[in-house]
Amino acid sequence: MSTTGPVHAIIGTAGHIDHGKTRLVAALTGVDTDRLKEEKERGISIELGFAPLRLSDGRMAGIVDVPGHERFIRHMVAGVTGMDVAILVIAADEGVMPQTKEHLDVIELLQVPRSLTVLTKTELVDDEWLAMITEDVRQFLAGTPLAASPILPVSAVEGRGVAELKRALESLLGDLPRRPFAGPARLPIDRVFTMKGFGAVVTGTLASGMLRAGDTLTLYPSERPARIRGLQVHGEKVDAAWAGQRVAVNLSGVEVSQVARGDVLASPGTLQPAYRVTVRLQALNREDKPLRDRERIRFHAGTKETLGRLTLLDRERIEPGESAFALILLEEPVVVAKGDPFVLRTYSPARTVGGGQVIEPVAGKWKKNRPDVIAHLSVLEQGSPDERLAQHLARTGQPVTPAEAANLPGFDRDGVEAMMAGAASVSLLSGDGVEYLANAAQVTTLESSLRSDLDAYHRRYPLRRGMPKEELKSRLVPAWGAKAYGALLETWKQRGLITVDGKTVALADRKDKPPKEMVRLLAALEDRFLRDGLQPPLPAEARDWLVREGLSAENAEECLNCLVERDRLRKIGDDLLFHVQALADFRQLIVNALRDGGELTVAEARDLAKSSRRYMVPLLEWLDRERVTRRAGDKRSLW
Repeated sequence: MSTTGPVHAIIGTAGHIDHGKTRLVAALTGVDTDRLKEEKERGISIELGFAPLRLSDGRMAGIVDVPGHERFIRHMVAGVTGMDVAILVIAADEGVMPQTKEHLDVIELLQVPRSLTVLTKTELVDDEWLAMITEDVRQFLAGTPLAASPILPVSAVEGRGVAELKRALESLLGDLPRRPFAGPARLPIDRVFTMKGFGAVVTGTLASGMLRAGDTLTLYPSERPARIRGLQVHGEKVDAAWAGQRVAVNLSGVEVSQVARGDVLASPGTLQPAYRVTVRLQALNREDKPLRDRERIRFHAGTKETLGRLTLLDRERIEPGESAFALILLEEPVVVAKGDPFVLRTYSPARTVGGGQVIEPVAGKWKKNRPDVIAHLSVLEQGSPDERLAQHLARTGQPVTPAEAANLPGFDRDGVEAMMAGAASVSLLSGDGVEYLANAAQVTTLESSLRSDLDAYHRRYPLRRGMPKEELKSRLVPAWGAKAYGALLETWKQRGLITVDGKTVALADRKDKPPKEMVRLLAALEDRFLRDGLQPPLPAEARDWLVREGLSAENAEECLNCLVERDRLRKIGDDLLFHVQALADFRQLIVNALRDGGELTVAEARDLAKSSRRYMVPLLEWLDRERVTRRAGDKRSLW
């Protein structure tokens, strides 16, 4: 079964205010994306605008028109989230302006994979000026991801260059990979509104997974359940939406006041709100000031802007062009995933100064200047999936099921299945219909401890079949759950490392043998209990006899325990031991005596069994508990 959906594309504009982004989108799509009255009156975009673009092969792409004014940069960053192609718009009559630079930084920091540059308003300049501006723009783009991309002259007013721009966009989208939909759904919300008769509607670019009408998802960070009442893609009602599509979702179960831009609609249990996020931070080259530890910042991730404070983990400042691990301490919870790009802006005056990738969506409580912390984060950043999972397992000390692993930040079902097929740093534990993934190094250490503990146990208690399971668990993995521990034992058993006999565990290759004299006395002790029948020695008397025969007090106790463990002796009452054969004979004796409605008193049973009252009372109470006899007054009959 394919785990990828149809190819969908999101194209976005970027550029300085009043450089013609909205008019360019209208020329491409026929849609005016300025929908607010204030936008119409002032002639500038304030909110994000959206329009569908039909490609020549029949596919539909979505275009996001972002505002260019510096006051609305947070809206611009939200719009860039999820873009496949960015169009950097520069007016030919003005050239590169302040927001051109900042928007280019955002495109780079948010890792938009494909891009091109459009020179708009070409109808306002002559050819000589256009050539000069084109060269200026090319020099401006040198050393950036757009350096090798096309620079296209377009006049949205006259229509010149629009067809060429469409062809260039289609060329960029020609080999766009299909996005996987098998994983959890995740929709960063960039717009919230209400429709009369329908309730709350949210929109965004579906980052991963699928949405289906009728699905119940979770709104983060509030963790409020929300049911999908209806879906629209490009204004048309659909039953399902795929990763990469612009989608409008009509929700039931929530009020519009309970949702906000920056929230995330996602599969239940797949995300976790956090006030602390660990990141790899890259400071912009073009800045002339370093980023300092404890600096107050604006953190942009997904469609959310949050105020916070920067903590550098291995230095006091980051110079322009440098990168480092950092901890972002936030004033409001954010919901991000491993690998998500982010943008960092100064608190005041607000300007873009850096960005990077999320390493830990929920950060640990890291201390500064710790080499082990930096090593841990390096594995999370650059390690293979199994190395990263092994790191997580080592840190928590707990194994996880494959389903739990797939829901960890930065993992998915396909990656976990690949690890289960064989990964050097992760061990698969299987048993009783359950599977767990554990840190391979931890399992190796546990195996060493297992051998050491069981070998010492066998030497100390040579008569015992093995160590009780619960005692072994308390020594090896006291914090593990019962199912995970059972899977560990079953894995070791299948490998021939141990044997499991009921509630005890032993080394499969145990070589210890009890002393011959101890074995002889054990057999003699059993014979004595069998011979004495219903008048056996008291446990203390049996221990004293074994000590007189030459055993230590500890080994004498072991002999008694061994016969109980092997079910040769059974405890009756508080302090009596009987041979199991004597108990079986006594049961049959009483049953035979009570057939045909007979009754027995304690004294009659004592005389019948040729025993004493000291033994007979606990023996008859044992038969009562076994539901062989029923007591009525001082007499007993069959149950």
